[in-house]
This record gives sequence, C-alpha cells and structure tokens, in this order.
Amino acid sequence: MTRPTDPFSGVYPAMTTPFGPDDSIDFEQLRADARRLESAGVDGLVPVGSTGESATLTHDEHVEVVATVADTVDVPVVAGAGSNATREALELARRSVDAGADALLLISPYYNKPEPAGIERHYRTIADEVDVPQIVYNVPSRTGRPVPIETVESLADHENVAGYKAASGDLGRIGEVIERTRDRAFSVLSGDDFLTLPTLSLGATGTISVAANVEPERVSAMVAAARDDEFERARHHHEALAPLFRALFAETNPIPVKEAMEIRGYGPAAVRSPLTRLSDRNRAELAGILGELEGEPSEVHP
Repeated sequence: MTRPTDPFSGVYPAMTTPFGPDDSIDFEQLRADARRLESAGVDGLVPVGSTGESATLTHDEHVEVVATVADTVDVPVVAGAGSNATREALELARRSVDAGADALLLISPYYNKPEPAGIERHYRTIADEVDVPQIVYNVPSRTGRPVPIETVESLADHENVAGYKAASGDLGRIGEVIERTRDRAFSVLSGDDFLTLPTLSLGATGTISVAANVEPERVSAMVAAARDDEFERARHHHEALAPLFRALFAETNPIPVKEAMEIRGYGPAAVRSPLTRLSDRNRAELAGILGELEGEPSEVHP
C-alpha cells in the first residue's frame, strides 16, 4: 500500500472556523480546537477549506486563521488557499505560506468552468511560484467540473504537487488516480468521510476529514488499522462511525459538524450567512448519535 514516499498520510481534520455572537472569528476557540485535535494524535490540520467557510472570509481573515493555527500547534498545517481566479489563488497561497502554512490545499477553479488546459495551467502556475507541497482538491459538487484524471497524472510530475484530495464520491475515478500515480511521491487522500475506508482499501494514504473534528481518535484508529492492512478492525471502526458520517452531511457542510462540536462543548455552532443553523430534527438525531458514540470504547475490536 505504501508508495515510494507518502508526502501526506494519516488523518487531517478539515477545521471549522468558530464565530462569536458578532460574526467575528473567535480566535481563542480556534486555538482551543487546534490544541484539542493535536492532542488527539492527528497527523496535521487543514484550516480555511470548505469546512472552514473560506468562501465567507476576507483574505485578511483567511491569513489570520492560518497564522493562528500555525502558531498554536507543531503538527503540519495544510492551508486552504484556492480560488477560481489564478491570480487570487496565487496571492492567497503566498500569504498563507508567509503566515506559517507547511502545505496548501488548492480547490480547482469553480464557477468559470475552465477547460482541462486551464485547470492544469492554474495549478502549475501556483506550483511554480510557491515552493511548498500542494494538494489538488477535486470536489465537483462545489466547483461544477471535475479535475480530469489525465490532468492529475500530469501534475503529479511537478515536484511541488504532492497530493490529491478525492471528494468526487466516485471510487472508480479515485482508483484510477491511485493507479496512475502509484510510482510517484504523491498521496491520495479521501475527502468524503463515508468513503474513507474503501478509498484506503484502494491504496489511498489518509483522509482530510470533517468527522475528525468531533471523533479524531476513532477516525485515526480506523485509518491506522486500514494502513496496517487490518481491515476487519478498520471495518468495525467504520461501522461505529457510519451514522455520524451520514448525519454530518444531512445538510450543507459545515452546518452539521458545527452543531456536533457545540453539542460536545467545543464552542458555538454559529455559521456565516448565507448558511443557516441545523434543523431541529437533524440536530436531535445528531445528538443521539454523538451520545451513542460516547458510550462506546474508541477501540472496537472484531
């Protein structure tokens, strides 16, 4: 399962951005979240991605979040820094690295729907100009267009393009990316919690996980078991977590995960407009699932 080298492996929580009553960023809670996740044994942190509501942050807020997380923890910080405009993405990438990011997560250009040549040029421009490891983020449900497999294969030859976050929900596509890049120093990471285990079974090296915000130890145990080829034990972890995986995507991410964190006492569930709070019905179901998980041991053996 191990590639020549795995630039990224293990569990990287896709961090939320906590907001106070006045809609400003709660940096004290952000630091507490970062410390809690680091203490739980995760392999790195991913602030200001989709889960971090980067779409509603100003560039200055974006960079300040990255700097706060980088100053708080010793684990690698992979900063979201993408945009649909190459110039803007390049600016965010540079500023994020200056703020302390060790690597970058770059969403593919959205809304303007570039052709494959434009997508590749977008990524190569940033990789040529910013000398840190970079992850191509494929999430067509948000961008409107997938990153072509051939484009990923070509980009994997660039020394700074070190990984691929797979959030398409398409295991066939994920498997083909893994096959075509297996001989490179290039990591494929799951971007869908409910598909993390099958993605690992195909040869992925880890996950950028929403669920790890509330169950970091259990997600880490599942990933570690799979990477040790102990798939029966990994499957038991997956089965314990599966109701949570579903509940965290009952409404638009990060609405449910912020509610879950509030239920667990990890700060307020506030989101920025146009997002709204979780429905009462889904919140009640989520609270029940979290209660059941608290009553189970984090290590589940077959």
